[in-house]
Amino acid sequence: MQNYKVFTKEMKKDYTIIAPTMLPIHFGIIKEVLRQYGYKLDFYEGTTEQMLKEGLKSVHNDLCYPAIIVIGQLMAALKSGEFDPDKTALMITQTGGGCRASNYIHLLRKALKKGGYEQVPVISVNASGLERHPGFKLTPALLGKCLIAMWYGDLIMWVSNQCKPYELNKGDTQKVSDHWVSYLADISSTPKFLQIKRQYKAILRDFEAIPKHHVEKIKVGIVGEIYVKYSPLGNNHLEDFLIREGAEVVMAGVGDFMMYCLSNREIDARLYGRCGIGVLTCKLGYHYLHHAQRKMIKCIKRFSHFKAPTDFEKVKKLASDFMGLGVKMGEGWLLTAEMLELVESGVQNVICTQPFGCLPNHIVGKGMMRKIKEIYPESNIVAIDYDPSSAKVNQENRIKLMLANGMQNIHLKNA
Repeated sequence: MQNYKVFTKEMKKDYTIIAPTMLPIHFGIIKEVLRQYGYKLDFYEGTTEQMLKEGLKSVHNDLCYPAIIVIGQLMAALKSGEFDPDKTALMITQTGGGCRASNYIHLLRKALKKGGYEQVPVISVNASGLERHPGFKLTPALLGKCLIAMWYGDLIMWVSNQCKPYELNKGDTQKVSDHWVSYLADISSTPKFLQIKRQYKAILRDFEAIPKHHVEKIKVGIVGEIYVKYSPLGNNHLEDFLIREGAEVVMAGVGDFMMYCLSNREIDARLYGRCGIGVLTCKLGYHYLHHAQRKMIKCIKRFSHFKAPTDFEKVKKLASDFMGLGVKMGEGWLLTAEMLELVESGVQNVICTQPFGCLPNHIVGKGMMRKIKEIYPESNIVAIDYDPSSAKVNQENRIKLMLANGMQNIHLKNA
C-alpha cells in the first residue's frame, strides 16, 4: 500500500514543480525541455547559509550534508511566498542504491508533514520503479532530449572552464555561456536541437573567439560526491574561489557519472551471473552514451584548440588497475578513476569534495590517496569535508595550502 501523495495527471496542468539546483548550465536547458512536455519546472535560488538554516530546522544535523541542503532549499522555496503550496509539487531523484540519497525523499516528506505542507506531492525520479506518479512520465522521447541537453551542458561547462581563468575581459565567458544556455533552451523544441554536431561547432567557435591571456595557470581538478562536486550551493562556490585564486578548474562532465551508473549493471551481471532485459537495456544505454561522448571528443579535437575530455573506457581501465570494479557504492570506483585520470593527464592538483562522514567517499577517496601518491609522487591531492559545522574559511585555507604546494611543485619543475 502506497503511503505517499501521488502527482496525478490533473496536477500536471497547473502545478509548478520545484527541483533542487545542482548543475546551473545543464538544468537551464533541461528546464525548457520539460516545458515542451507540459511540465512547469522551476528552481529556488538562495545562499548556502539560508539553505543550511532551513535544512537544519527540517532534518537532523547528523544527516548527509547534501540532504540537509537539498531539503532546506525545497522547504525554503515553499516558505518564500513565491509559490502556492496548493499548486506546487517537489521533485527529487531516488537512486535505490545503498547510498543515503535513496532516503532523501522520505526525509523530505517527513519535513513537509512537520512544516504543515502535507498536501505537497513529491515526485520521485528513478529508473528502478521505486515509485510511480501518473502525472510525470519519463518517456523515451523526453529522456532522449534530456540526454542531449546533458551533453550540451557538459561541453559548455568543459570549455568555459578552459576560458574563464584566461579571459581578457572579465565576464566574457559567462556571457557566451549564458547565450548558449538561452539559445539551446529556445531551440529545444525544434529540429535544430537535434543537429548536435552543428551546435557543437558553433559553441566551440564562440568560446574560441573569447580574447584570452596566454599565461600559465595552475590546473586544479575537482572530484567527489556528485552533489558537492557540481553544486555551487553544496561546495561554497568552489569553482569561483579557485578562479579568483588564479587556477584553472578541470572537472569531468555528468555524462561520465551516467556511464558509470549504467556500466555497473553490466559489471554486476559479470560478477554475479545476473542477466535479463534490465541488463541488456543498461548495456545499450551505455553504448549510446559512450558513442555520444566520443562524438563530442572528436568535435573538440577537430574544431577547436581546447583540450578534450578522456574517453570513458580509458577512465574505467585506470580504475580497474587499482581496484575491483565491484566497488561501486556511491561514486565508487569512478572517484578513484577520476583522480587517476587527472594526474595522468597532467592535472596533479586535485580536490576531493565529500560530505563529512560519507563512507564511500572516505574509502574510495581518502582511502586511495596514499596509493595514488605512491605511484604518482608528483600528485597533490587534498580531501575537503563539507558539513553544516565546517567553516568556509577553514575549507578555503586548506585549498590555499594545496595551491601553494602546487605552485611550489611548478617552480621546482621549471627550475
